[in-house]
Amino acid sequence: MKIVAFGASTSSKSINKQLAKYAGRLATEINPSIEVEVLDLNDYELPLFSQDKEAELGHPEAAKAFFNKLGESDAIIISFAEHNGSYSAAYKNLFDWTSRINQKLFQSKPMLLLATSPGAGGAVTVLAAATGSAPYFSGEVKASLSVPSFFDNFDADKASLTNTELDLKLKAAVQSLLA
Repeated sequence: MKIVAFGASTSSKSINKQLAKYAGRLATEINPSIEVEVLDLNDYELPLFSQDKEAELGHPEAAKAFFNKLGESDAIIISFAEHNGSYSAAYKNLFDWTSRINQKLFQSKPMLLLATSPGAGGAVTVLAAATGSAPYFSGEVKASLSVPSFFDNFDADKASLTNTELDLKLKAAVQSLLA
């Protein structure tokens, strides 16, 4: 089994990438034969989407590469950054370009959707939007989880959740992805 995991942010210090990586590591602890590839959205930089740009460029190679990475996987883990209550501009732009290749960009893959933020809200607004819309783009959401107050609940040095309740919830969510 191959899992593609990523934080939906381009920040070099992305807390969502850290959470996605941790969820991927939990999957390999459950089943050591699982391969996890952690993507970096900076590798898929694209011009701002518009129909005019699409007419000019067609489907850019970065969007095709991202679509292919999703297609080559058996499951997807995404942890969403919340910018002003919505997706980060980088993720939304990549999503827009990729969905023009094929609206069913998640390609019927099982998905674990996560979100975290430094604050108590835990990026629940963007997580709800992502969870609600994924089926329209052929994503099969197996579980979702918000992790509030990231810096209070995650040890960056150990790269793991310190909050026992949240950690158990994440382990159960990862297990449902693998079921």
